[in-house]
Amino acid sequence: MINRRRFLAISAAALATPAAAQPTKWHGYALGAEVSLTFDAPPEVAELAIIRIRAELERCEALFSLYRPSSDLSRLNRFGRLKAPAPEMLALLRACDSAYRQTDGRFDPTVQPLWRAAAQNGDLDAARKALGWDRVRISPDCIALDVGQALTLNGIAQGYATDLVTEGLRQAGWYNVLVNIGEYYAAGRNWTLGVSDPQHGIVQTRTLKDQAIATSSPAALRLGGGQFHVLNPKTMHPPQWSTVSVQAADATSADALSTALCHADEGEIQTILDRTPKSTTVICVHQNGSVRTFQS
Repeated sequence: MINRRRFLAISAAALATPAAAQPTKWHGYALGAEVSLTFDAPPEVAELAIIRIRAELERCEALFSLYRPSSDLSRLNRFGRLKAPAPEMLALLRACDSAYRQTDGRFDPTVQPLWRAAAQNGDLDAARKALGWDRVRISPDCIALDVGQALTLNGIAQGYATDLVTEGLRQAGWYNVLVNIGEYYAAGRNWTLGVSDPQHGIVQTRTLKDQAIATSSPAALRLGGGQFHVLNPKTMHPPQWSTVSVQAADATSADALSTALCHADEGEIQTILDRTPKSTTVICVHQNGSVRTFQS
């Protein structure tokens, strides 16, 4: 997926870890980002869980990667149809639909043609005509795109993978784990993370327990013509914020919101949060480094 646009830095790996404890850390790469797991356990105990999670991440790549020609997403974009979609693909696209409606269309996975045109200095006006999540048809039998459409799941798939991994670990009996699959989920006990901006560094710390946090920084990658890689599906206006982090109950919704709210002004953010489950926090960093926090 998109080259790393996430700027969450762990400022303290374990707020409540006993001094004698030595957590096990595993690092890898999946869905276009560095990934990691931090366990309250010695390596020999954590090894089986790591093997399981690596298989889960391979499954996510096979479904959602834009850069694997054989992935389900690549085949959908190439042919415009995907018959008998996997349950995980259906679940993720339904989460996309929910985010699209929740954000009044600010979250729209059909921006892929626009992203490609911007990356290749192509015709942005022509590419914009392909946008429109409401033209995508989803059923258990088939996913169908309209003419000229293509999807990117970059703004939500890492969060969804984070939730899949977290749930897999929970089912295997692992509770005190910090999961980072491009987005973070802090499970079991308190974990302290820093919210970081590409220009201004760590601007705030957050303590999480059984919650997720996701971050989008539009200026982390520039496309052709100086376009920011987090694109605005409504207009060509630049992002409102340098960085948006969202703390929520799950990483899927946090990821989608952090993507969508990069282009939302303060009034729009509060309107969206008013229809969002409680205990959702949005941390927005201005271009000048000042921070504005919103709460549902």
